[in-house]
Amino acid sequence: METPVTPTLLAAGAPALPHTASDGRLLLAVLLSIGAIVLLITRFKLHPFLALTLGSGLLAAVAGAPFDKLLTSFSTGFGATVASVGLLIGLGAMLGKLLADSGGANTIADTVLARTGPKLLPWAMALIAAVLGLPLFFEVGVVLLVPIVLLVARRGNAPLIGIGIPALAGLSVLHGLVPPHPGPLVAVDALHADLGVTLALGLLVAVPTLIVAGPLFGRLAQRWVGPLELPADTAAEHAKTADARTADAKTADGARAADAAEGVERVRTPRFGAVLATILLPVVLMLGKALADVVIDDPKATGQRIFDFIGSPLIALLAATLLAMLTLGRAAGFDKGRISDTVGSALGPIAGIVFIVGAGGGFKQTLIDIGVGDAVSAWSGKWHVSALLLGWLIAVLIRLATGSATVATITAAGIVGPLAADMSTSHAALLVLAIGAGSLFLSHVNDAGFWLVKEYFGMSVGQTLKSWSVMETIISVVAIALILPLSLIV
Repeated sequence: METPVTPTLLAAGAPALPHTASDGRLLLAVLLSIGAIVLLITRFKLHPFLALTLGSGLLAAVAGAPFDKLLTSFSTGFGATVASVGLLIGLGAMLGKLLADSGGANTIADTVLARTGPKLLPWAMALIAAVLGLPLFFEVGVVLLVPIVLLVARRGNAPLIGIGIPALAGLSVLHGLVPPHPGPLVAVDALHADLGVTLALGLLVAVPTLIVAGPLFGRLAQRWVGPLELPADTAAEHAKTADARTADAKTADGARAADAAEGVERVRTPRFGAVLATILLPVVLMLGKALADVVIDDPKATGQRIFDFIGSPLIALLAATLLAMLTLGRAAGFDKGRISDTVGSALGPIAGIVFIVGAGGGFKQTLIDIGVGDAVSAWSGKWHVSALLLGWLIAVLIRLATGSATVATITAAGIVGPLAADMSTSHAALLVLAIGAGSLFLSHVNDAGFWLVKEYFGMSVGQTLKSWSVMETIISVVAIALILPLSLIV
């Protein structure tokens, strides 16, 4: 009987592809494959999954791999990446969906804003976005936060950009620098970095970066952009959204249907403390694991083994998702069927993300197996280029070309991955952050996020470039400016 081979074992034991020994030809293969991926995504509007698949085949072909093995490394890397990262993306999506549908996001926002004066509104929005940004994907966070931003701007008679930029900065910083978002997760997996250490250092870099790119830059951005017209029915639309969510949260039995008809005030909402505890649970567990590894520093000790188990990303996110079913779902009045439907509906929208991430893993494995990583290691040694700066620059170039932060992160991690082999745990984590920072650089017209922000805030292309694009660039530059000196300390 033949022994089945799992994707993870296959990734670990797969031999490198036969390939050319010429560094020049390897460089040509990389440039042609990346150029093909960029062209397919931007010019021909091909889905990134297909573009990465074709780019991987082209990479192997130009590097001299046998014809019948062009996609062998790709399929190996795809399976290994989906097996490790896909599970975490799925659990994160479930947690985010429960947070959104239960009204937990509004609970966080309403509680913070109720305790904030007009002058501190930008700081409050940055805080709200950062907290909500931990479990939510960027696009979902924007959809949830924009009605809150518009409502706060109207009630507080505050400039829309002055409130909106801090909120967008909070979401973007977390998206690029802090796991369990897809980009940092992929980089952690590709570089074999410690997730807990990456999370801790990511938060350390994220806080000052958010302050500079959020509330501080927001003041300047509102001068550059000028006043934006608020929709006349902002408050009404927000109320309608809340009413619709509230009515939808009720089950179809007669008593609750009657309650919905009489008024939405009877519907429960999750408590602030419970919502915050649920969001922060995976963060605390993963940070606890990282701390135990430093303090106990004995893999055989029972205490460290316990922390290693509960602080592993899969267990931490699984625990948070299960807890959210109680603290968010049941607390909002959802019955078992509604909770099951909510959790299930979270998986459909992330299918594309999982396939893109998996294809990126396949492209990364092809880069490794044809020897590109070893060549880059040799070149960086000759040129005396910092691995952190090199990872950032590569991610910047891919980001500018494709407009995709995820594609930029995946590609850069694949190219500089071998450089992390001899790094300390903290420096490997900083390389993850450097790549994440580069992946956020200068969002412009080839980025879907650019148009999402433009339409939601009713700005022109010029206004979006002056605000959103500059904000993204500030996040990228400030983050790498913090990461480089931090690497001299940790």
